Amino acid sequence: MKPKTVLVNGLLWAFAGLAVFPLIWMVCVSLMPAGSASTLPPPLIPHEPTLVHYRALLGDGGLKRAFVNSLGLAVVSTLMSVSFNTLAGYSFAKLRFRHRERVFGLLIAALVIPGQVAMLPLFLMLKGMGLVNTWMGVLIPSMAGIFGIFLVRQYARGVPDELLEAARLDGAGEWRIFWNIVLPTLKPVLVTLAVFAFLGSWNDFMWPLIVLTDGEMHTLPVALAALSREHVQDSELMMAGAVITVLPVLVLFVALQRYYMQGLLMGSVK
Repeated sequence: MKPKTVLVNGLLWAFAGLAVFPLIWMVCVSLMPAGSASTLPPPLIPHEPTLVHYRALLGDGGLKRAFVNSLGLAVVSTLMSVSFNTLAGYSFAKLRFRHRERVFGLLIAALVIPGQVAMLPLFLMLKGMGLVNTWMGVLIPSMAGIFGIFLVRQYARGVPDELLEAARLDGAGEWRIFWNIVLPTLKPVLVTLAVFAFLGSWNDFMWPLIVLTDGEMHTLPVALAALSREHVQDSELMMAGAVITVLPVLVLFVALQRYYMQGLLMGSVK
């Protein structure tokens, strides 16, 4: 191998190790007995691995219900987000209607507005509708997103118009064209959108904290933050909670990585 190749690969492995090391150490600390990580110098690997912290969190710790809440909300939010964003993105890409480009331009302009700005008006609107402290109140902001609409629109523009016109001449309706022709070609971008939607819902902390007042309905990030105030010195327990929070999204990303990268890079390759 050439010296430059060895140097580049060595640097890449070094940076990859630096990026992965905190995650590996987090898992190791979660398996240590209480107080082990507070010693100096802290151990890198557990000498006596134990699952007592996981049993405590998923038992009396109350994270089991929060985990189920987060998982259910993330799955429903992902299905709703993918459905609405796909329909809207395809409409802006292939359907002709009045002021289409003007409306899409306004949506793109709204991307510069931080989401936190809309939280108070949205909360007041949901309060007037009686949706505070309900699952629907958590799901409504994630039903559709400007970025998702933009992502689907840019990908759907690559579908040949001649193909859609041929289907119309054969007597296919717009819904059948979308379901049988367009939707299969959007598979990579739909997986990418689903990953983004799931991660966004799973990791969301601020909005569930605002709209949910019942502790039984708290999501995993909110429940973990509440637990950290009681066990701020228990590093091993907190690391176990972090592993429980990170593991599902990590598994999801690894399982769908091929489709995820394909959806992100397909437009640039074309």
